[in-house]
Amino acid sequence: MDLDELQDWRKGRLQALAAKLGGNAELGRRLGYKDGAFVGQMIRGQRPITEKTIKAIHDMPEARGWFNPPGNVEGMDVEEMDKHPDLEPVRVVRLKLKAGMSGFAVDPDPTEAAPIFFRSDWLRRRGFKSYNLVAIRVSGQSMETTLFQDDVVVANIADTEPKDGEVYAVNYEGEPVVKRLIREGGTWWLSSDNPDQRRYPRKECIGDSCIIVGRIIHRQSERI
Repeated sequence: MDLDELQDWRKGRLQALAAKLGGNAELGRRLGYKDGAFVGQMIRGQRPITEKTIKAIHDMPEARGWFNPPGNVEGMDVEEMDKHPDLEPVRVVRLKLKAGMSGFAVDPDPTEAAPIFFRSDWLRRRGFKSYNLVAIRVSGQSMETTLFQDDVVVANIADTEPKDGEVYAVNYEGEPVVKRLIREGGTWWLSSDNPDQRRYPRKECIGDSCIIVGRIIHRQSERI
C-alpha cells in the first residue's frame, strides 16, 4: 500500500469511527477539540491524520488497533500473502453502475486496505476463478437476519443465471443491491430476508431495470 492509498484508507477508517461514536462532533470532543470541524477536515483530506491523532484514538478502549492494517494471517503481511502460491486475493470494491447497463466499473473500498484471501484449492473445488470474484459491502438492513449492515460478500460475476432462492448482487435501476431471487407465477422477484415486508417489499426483477451482477458465494461477518 503506497502513501496515497494509506491516507485514503485512514480517512475511511476515521469516518467509520466518527459514525460509530455518533458523529464528528463526538469524536472531536474525545480528541480534545471544541467541535467536529477538525475531524471533518481530516476526513476530507484538508488536514493530515497524524501519528499523534492515531495514538490518541488507539488509547480509546473501543478503538484500540483501529488503524492497524487488516489482513495479517499467521504472521504474514499483505505483501507476503499476495505472493503466496496457495492464496488468491479478492479485493473489496464499490460497484459503479448505471441503470440499464449490464457492465460495471469498480472503485477500491477505502475502508478495506487489504483484500480477502482464498485458498486456491478451495476455489478450484468449487469451480471458481478469482478473477471472476468481487467483494462488496452490504448496505442497509433489508437482508437481516441473513446479512447485516457492513458485512462483506463475494459475488461470482461469471454466474448470472437466476436460480430460485439464491442471493445475488444486482444492478437495480442503477443501484447495487444484494437480494434473494424468488420465482413465483412465472415472474422473478427481488426479495428481502428481513421479515418486515412492509418496510422492505419485494420488487419485480424484469428487463434492463434489474440486471444480475453475480451470485453471492461467500460472506464475512462480525455477526453470528
